[in-house]
Amino acid sequence: MTAPVIYWIRRDFRLADNPALVAACAQGAPVIPVFIHDDCLTALGAAPKWRLGLGVAAFAAGLRAVGSDLVLRRGDALRVLMALVAETGAQQVHWNRLYDPESRARDEGVKAALRAAGITATSHAGHLIHEPWQAQTGTGGFYKVYTPFWKTLRDRDVAPCLAVPKIPAPATFPAGDNLAAWDLGRAMDRGAAVVAPHCQIGEAAATARLARFLDGPIASYDAARDRLDQDGTSGLSENLTHGEISARQCWHAGRRAMAEGKAGAETFLKELIWRDFAYHLVYHTPHITTGNWRPEWDGFGWNTDPDHPHVQAWMRGRTGMAVVDAAMREMYVTGRMHNRARMLVASYLTKHLLTHWKIGMDWFAQCLVDWDPASNAMGWQWSAGSGPDATPYFRVFNPETQAEKFDPLGRYRRAWVAELSRPAPPTAESYFAAIPRSWAMGPGDAYPAQPIVDAASGRQRALNAYENRGF
Repeated sequence: MTAPVIYWIRRDFRLADNPALVAACAQGAPVIPVFIHDDCLTALGAAPKWRLGLGVAAFAAGLRAVGSDLVLRRGDALRVLMALVAETGAQQVHWNRLYDPESRARDEGVKAALRAAGITATSHAGHLIHEPWQAQTGTGGFYKVYTPFWKTLRDRDVAPCLAVPKIPAPATFPAGDNLAAWDLGRAMDRGAAVVAPHCQIGEAAATARLARFLDGPIASYDAARDRLDQDGTSGLSENLTHGEISARQCWHAGRRAMAEGKAGAETFLKELIWRDFAYHLVYHTPHITTGNWRPEWDGFGWNTDPDHPHVQAWMRGRTGMAVVDAAMREMYVTGRMHNRARMLVASYLTKHLLTHWKIGMDWFAQCLVDWDPASNAMGWQWSAGSGPDATPYFRVFNPETQAEKFDPLGRYRRAWVAELSRPAPPTAESYFAAIPRSWAMGPGDAYPAQPIVDAASGRQRALNAYENRGF
């Protein structure tokens, strides 16, 4: 009998344009898809872990719809794979690569051990448009600035998307765990019921989301993507994070839209390459996920206490700076946050409140359903000024003028801050149903009479701190 092939799934919950799945199916042998609950999954924050579980369930249903199935196992990835090899007689294992330091360390160890045992272990490029090592400077190094990175890749050929393969099934699938028994949503508690309606889960939902974007918002994406009061973005970050649609599918769709003359298409393509750039940096400088990318920031006197009253006010959407509070509350209700708002809350925390970017990065890693290790790390360091391609350290976003520009009628702020509207809209009231009970907050609470740190004095305090540091 032909030995089966193991397809190890991580963040590639799709059938279309899936290189590892296609390679596994091309062997002509039965394919056993497996998802492993290992230490990398255990380490995820509350919202990312819960949302990943929803993605697993949707992908399992998709596999069953085409006559396959998904085997769930829990434990060390290598031990689980070796056990499956012993049980099934499989001689090959295929997977799509990940690039964060923890995943790389795991995958390199797995690949070496499998090959040492005589098992063919093959990783494939399926998470990005371009692999992190494929773009090099004129001297053969890696890029530290986005613009030349984009110019290098914008006209480079991208392979066409792969069709959905026919997945040969074994006569019987190995036994696996029950997904519900993993209880991946436990840390979300009551927040899961609030966030769930705002998620669009699975490959079909991701494809439909892209189609809606191409049919309308992409035309004005260049300007509308920054408007807090408009639905001007693609919303695809949630699906790209979990591989429910490939970045390559989005790229080719964007190129077609550009050829059709849709004005915002090139900006959309730039955002896709920005995601590649984040992984380019994580691959070449993995310390970006844990420490200052620029070492000169190591001695800067940021507050590092997450229990500081100012940090707690920021976390709870109670800074008195309405656009910052609206953004934080949007995150608790939807699991996502508008990209412009992410820049504002990050700037306010790291500059007005002089708090270490890692506190914000770690909090986002608990709360975002579209959490991405590379984009989260680079975004926070970009805002703080400590990272590559960073906003200049002396640029301090004024949240009040930003709100006037990108939410001129206050719709975004009223939509999420209940205390600013009577009666409050459901979006704003949902915040109180999502947050920890220990915060003891309700829609009848009075909104702060003034910001904990106002725009002008906060900016000056930050500039003084930078000057004294000698930047």
